[in-house]
Amino acid sequence: MNLEQYFPVLLFIIVGTLIGFALITAGSLIGPSRPNDQKLSPYECGFETFGDSRMKFDVRYYLVAILFILFDLEIAFLAPWAIANGVVGFAGFVAAMSFLAVLTVGFIYEWKKGALDWE
Repeated sequence: MNLEQYFPVLLFIIVGTLIGFALITAGSLIGPSRPNDQKLSPYECGFETFGDSRMKFDVRYYLVAILFILFDLEIAFLAPWAIANGVVGFAGFVAAMSFLAVLTVGFIYEWKKGALDWE
């Protein structure tokens, strides 16, 4: 294996890192910094803050986010299979259907548990 093949990747990483640090440095040097009490005060949707900022969130927010990611990844894995459907043959079809079956069982389980009900 020849390490010279990886030189463009190393160069890309170095140049990207240098540009990133240069932009951060330029922003901190050039950008105005005039903090005052009003700018440093907590801000919450145009209102004065109420309650503790470390209050607990309902677990349903996280559950909906996880379910969204799960089914979003399902589509990401099915798109290449749909494009290469003719190439993968019957074995690929069986693999994709078993993948869909597992996700469907998970979806039905979440539905039966009431994770999708928002009250």
